[in-house]
Amino acid sequence: MTDRVVEIEIYGQRYKIRVKGEEDERYIGQLTAYVDQKMHEIAVKSKSSDMLKVAVLAALNIADDYFLSQREKDQLGEVIGRIETEVEGFEDRLFKNEKKYIHLDKATS
Repeated sequence: MTDRVVEIEIYGQRYKIRVKGEEDERYIGQLTAYVDQKMHEIAVKSKSSDMLKVAVLAALNIADDYFLSQREKDQLGEVIGRIETEVEGFEDRLFKNEKKYIHLDKATS
């Protein structure tokens, strides 16, 4: 795959960045839209026209989104772990009961 340079715009500023493929370009577009949206939201809420301040506050908001997502992922991992343990317990009990029935069937034959 060849690298390409694409131009993006965030908060009225244009940037050129290198991407490796078409899929990367779409992904960069999603990231660009997300960062641009955050910066516009922050500018409205903070009533600031200082681009650096808006960028730093947007970065903090994006970091908060990231950490909240990580926490949710960790909590889901814990829930999945508990469910897997329960399923394993059910399987063990089912297998033991199955062995009992097989043993009983052989004994009555």
